[in-house]
Amino acid sequence: MLNQVINFAEKLTLFNEHWSPKVVTEMNDYQFKLVKVLGEFVWHEHPDTDEVFIVLKGCLDIELTDSLVHLQQGEMFVVKRGVMHRPVARQECHILLVEPKGVINTGEAGGQLTAANDVWI
Repeated sequence: MLNQVINFAEKLTLFNEHWSPKVVTEMNDYQFKLVKVLGEFVWHEHPDTDEVFIVLKGCLDIELTDSLVHLQQGEMFVVKRGVMHRPVARQECHILLVEPKGVINTGEAGGQLTAANDVWI
């Protein structure tokens, strides 16, 4: 992928499933992942890393144990390591995640929404 432009809109047409992040590039040990979300995700945490949510289209709520973060298109939020959180999208939302390579989307919570890791588009 050397010297290649990545078009988010084009990449987002390549899949339809929700809560299944797709890697579009890497920088050092970090991956940039596109994901479509709809409905409620599972409560989880990432004890070893922060997680960046950037909303490309739609709106996303990130429920924290003591507050609610509402993100609109063009906004981002960093969930700090070890913070329990649950993303919720009332309508389909497109997100860019930035996180270290190898991070499991459901953390240690597991369950049906755990996506395959390191899937590239």
